[in-house]
Amino acid sequence: MYTTIILLANVRIFEGTKKSKQSQFMYNLKIISSTVRPGRKGPMIAAWIAEKAAQTGKFEVEILDLGAINLPMMNEANPPIRKNYEHEHTRNWSAKIEAADVFIFVTAEYDFNYPAPLRNAIEYLYSEWNYKAAGIVSYGGISAGTRAANSLKADLATMSMVPLVHGVNFPMFTQFITEEDEFVPNEISHKSAETMLIDLIRWTKGLKVIKENK
Repeated sequence: MYTTIILLANVRIFEGTKKSKQSQFMYNLKIISSTVRPGRKGPMIAAWIAEKAAQTGKFEVEILDLGAINLPMMNEANPPIRKNYEHEHTRNWSAKIEAADVFIFVTAEYDFNYPAPLRNAIEYLYSEWNYKAAGIVSYGGISAGTRAANSLKADLATMSMVPLVHGVNFPMFTQFITEEDEFVPNEISHKSAETMLIDLIRWTKGLKVIKENK
């Protein structure tokens, strides 16, 4: 089951709520949280960047938590490029990604790379990803998840996506988690996020022209 939350200017609106006229002028941003294991911290980081994005007034934001979505290992008989999906979970995933104008991937670093569930989720589809910009928020130990981010950038490019140069990286990320289990980044992280979001808006505007081929 999908857990769908749209965040608009600090207000959480669950899917199905009537949208304002303003929303039609906003880009559909999907934030994909990569980790699935018990005790994961990805969702709190995803919630933080979702709030930052909502504050710009330029995005309708939806968090796609791979731990909640729980896609099985890719089990479609046909190549993704055909879009001839047999399974309901694939059709649901396809619809979510197709609807997006832009993405932010929130990724941990496991063994010098990004988590396998994220790779699996990407490989389910092909054309749904095409001609869309992607920001990356990574977190880890001393490397801040940058090795995972670089690996992810290379793979996203093969999907005809545009991974941004500017991203947000959290070294020794547990230092930003309080005793109350709240994620509280420093000022540098906030500025990095703001720079990435400005880039996302510019790239999304341009890529929509390319994707629509008008």
